Amino acid sequence: MDAAAAEQSKSEQRIGLLNGFAAYGMWGLVPLFWPLLKPSGAGEILAHRMAWSLVVVGVALLAVRRWAWAGELIRQPRKLGLVTIAAAVITVNWGVYIWAVNSGHVVEASLGYFINPLVTIAMGVLLLGERLRPVQWAAVAVGLSAVLVLAFGYGQPPWISLCLAFSFATYGLVKKKVGLSGLESLAAETAIQFLPAVGFLIWLGVRGDATFGMEGPGHAALLAATGVVTAIPLVCFGAAAIRVPLATLGMLQYLAPVFQFLLGILYFHEAMPPERWAGFGLVWLALTLLTWDALRTARRNAVRLAAARASAATAATAATAASVPVAAGRETEPMTPAAGREESGV
Repeated sequence: MDAAAAEQSKSEQRIGLLNGFAAYGMWGLVPLFWPLLKPSGAGEILAHRMAWSLVVVGVALLAVRRWAWAGELIRQPRKLGLVTIAAAVITVNWGVYIWAVNSGHVVEASLGYFINPLVTIAMGVLLLGERLRPVQWAAVAVGLSAVLVLAFGYGQPPWISLCLAFSFATYGLVKKKVGLSGLESLAAETAIQFLPAVGFLIWLGVRGDATFGMEGPGHAALLAATGVVTAIPLVCFGAAAIRVPLATLGMLQYLAPVFQFLLGILYFHEAMPPERWAGFGLVWLALTLLTWDALRTARRNAVRLAAARASAATAATAATAASVPVAAGRETEPMTPAAGREESGV
């Protein structure tokens, strides 16, 4: 039974890793998709993404028959407010990212997701009062110096990167407080986005600026596919999150910006002057420090947990051993006088 359980656990972890690679791989390759939607502008693409995502997620929820959470959410105004904030923040993130990719800023967009872990740590300190270890402080300092180097190279701060990093970090912070699963959270957020998105699309149509249906059925199908492009990676991520250790998932998150960075250089042929390489080098150094510190901390915690379990097992064994002689004595004591009485004939 133990061997079967161990094999089952390994199988679950393999499935989780495959889903994790799939999720971050799709997020990393998504810059190839947005240019296919031209001549649609970033605003129209964003509106279609919000509207069609709700359709896709609604079908998924119908398939799994999970609706009880919606009634509970409506009865909790505070949580509903947090979901609204999350929807607003992710709308900004999606819009800036689509515009950046279709405007030739794929490398700068990838930088936003590289520095996102550093921004998340900084927000934890400033907003949640979290305490950092020395290596984490060093990583944040190196990350800040990277932003300064890039600002010097660009002649201005890397606004696209900073907007993407801060919006996604804020989104993660709000989602942590909401406590909904990935599919349910996306359903709630896109439900809030749906009416503004449809209203914007109707407004574009009235003005004659809408491209949906005007560029042929293939283009219309691609716009509708934005919902699938949004939902499928999230479903894969959810499947990975429940099967893979958090430390491993944290390592996998770097796949997406790595793919985006390589696409920006090798496919979109964006420029990489020396100052940009220097800034990225500092960011990668900061992420290396964070990863090393996270792995070291996880290893220490695992050793401490193993030691605590071993100590508890030893204590339990000692307690059991100590109780055996007492029980044996209690069983033999009544027999001794009886045996004596039989031998003496009393």
